[in-house]
Order: sequence, then C-alpha cells, then structure tokens
Amino acid sequence: MASAARKKIVVCGGNGFLGSRICKSAVARGWDVTSISRSGEPTWSAVTSSPEPPSWSSSVSWQKADILKPSTYQPLLKDADAVVHSMGILLEADYKGVLQGKEPIYSGLQRAFSTYKSGSQNPLERKPGEDLHPEGKDGQLTYELMNRDSAISLAQEASAANVSTFVYISAAAGAPILPKRYITTKREAESTIATTFPRIRTIFLRPGFLYDSSRAFTMPLAALTGVAATVNSLVGGSLSWLMGAGGTKPLKVDLVAEAVMQAIGDEEVRGVLETPTIEELANKAWRGGML
Repeated sequence: MASAARKKIVVCGGNGFLGSRICKSAVARGWDVTSISRSGEPTWSAVTSSPEPPSWSSSVSWQKADILKPSTYQPLLKDADAVVHSMGILLEADYKGVLQGKEPIYSGLQRAFSTYKSGSQNPLERKPGEDLHPEGKDGQLTYELMNRDSAISLAQEASAANVSTFVYISAAAGAPILPKRYITTKREAESTIATTFPRIRTIFLRPGFLYDSSRAFTMPLAALTGVAATVNSLVGGSLSWLMGAGGTKPLKVDLVAEAVMQAIGDEEVRGVLETPTIEELANKAWRGGML
C-alpha cells in the first residue's frame, strides 16, 4: 500500500525567532517544510543559542524570496496545505534611527508616531503576480506595508494556489512605547483576510511578548511583563488600555510555535486565538507528543 503524501507547509519568515521554531515543530510532525525569507537559512546565532545549524534544519527547504514580490514565491506555494505569515515588523526605520542616534529625536519620533504612513498600492487590486510597490516617499518598510499589505497579498496568493489554511501571526495589543499603527495595521490585516478569503480557514494568533533563553535580553523583559500581566489580572484587566501587550502574559516562543502547528492540525480551530487558547493548544500538542 502506498504511503500517504506528507502535508506541506510554507512559513514566510521561517528564518526568524518564531518562524524558525514553527519550522522545527512542523518537521517534528513529519510535514514537508519550506521557509521563505530574503536571506534563506537563518543566521543560527541570531535565533538559537548556538551558531551551528540544529539537526532538524536539514529537513527544511530554506528558500530565498521577497514577500513584496509574489512572483518570487508563487511557485513555492504549489501543493501547500498551510501557509504562515510571520514577517511583521516591531519598529520602523524612523524609530530605530532615533534609538540608534541617527535621527533627530523630535522629527524622528514625529514621523514614527504619525497617524498614517503609506503602504503599497491596494494589494487586492494588483494584477496577477504584480509586485507590491512601497508608496512612501523614502520607500520605508512601514507597518502598513509589512504588517498589513504583505499579509493580505500572501493570503491572496495562497487562495489562488488553493491552500486550505492560512495563519497570520498577529499580536495581543500594542504598547505605550510603540506607534498605534503597529497594532491597527495588524487588526486591519486580520479583518481584510477573514472577509476577503472565506474559502480559506484563517487563523490569527495574538500572542504577547515572546521570550527564550537563547535571546538573553528577552528574559528580564519577560519577567517584568509577567509581573505587569499579573497585576493587570488582579484588577480584572482594567489596566489593559494603559499597558497594551505589557499587560498580557508573556509566552515562551516554542510554546507559540507548538500552538501554531496544533491549530493547523485541528480543522475545528479557526479565527482569533488569544493567549489562553494559545496555551491550551500548546498543552494539547505536548500531551499528544507524550502518548
């Protein structure tokens, strides 16, 4: 008897902090795994505690492609069962420039916290295979472009390739230190994808702060965020408006990766997944792995 064909997953941003762990989890489940990013295979010291590639990485096809140029990744979506978008940005260039001392503080923050920046042309009105064209005057990678338009475009391409499941890594909330557009563009992506592509099972994960010991700086931040989340919980979540994601329980990055794969594997799971559901799915995954 012929063996069943392996399921295929394409992870856009698969060489990143969370994306690489989604690839790892998918490999452990026996999936055919393709990662898409501009650089291909990760710089392992940036995403793990070792500069050497882990053993599972040889089972991943590390492909170079540009999320803003669908023609570079369209062939990779062929026969995919699931596609994951894990390529958003936390800080725009204006904000990074201020933090690095490369931009004047006032004008840099004024641009960073502006109420609107351009993304691309309407991704839903693109011609087949047409690139996304950044419409900002300096070609900056904005929240509108990366958090919203690139995700909508990828979902559109996934739909055209008859992919059955699309996962978007969103966020629990913004934060006082981040421009409001960080979270509004993610919510716009969720809404547009859910309403425009009803044929696809869409899953939107909204984790809070992600941490892992391989990124030492995330550990004290996770501890602080955990305290804030506990305080917020004790007052019934009444501080969420002030704390944003800082008032949400931080999650270990491997936990979120396991939750992604568990959600994909369960046909009943769809829509928005908040922290409690993410934890529940990860626990199911680990219990299943122990059987």
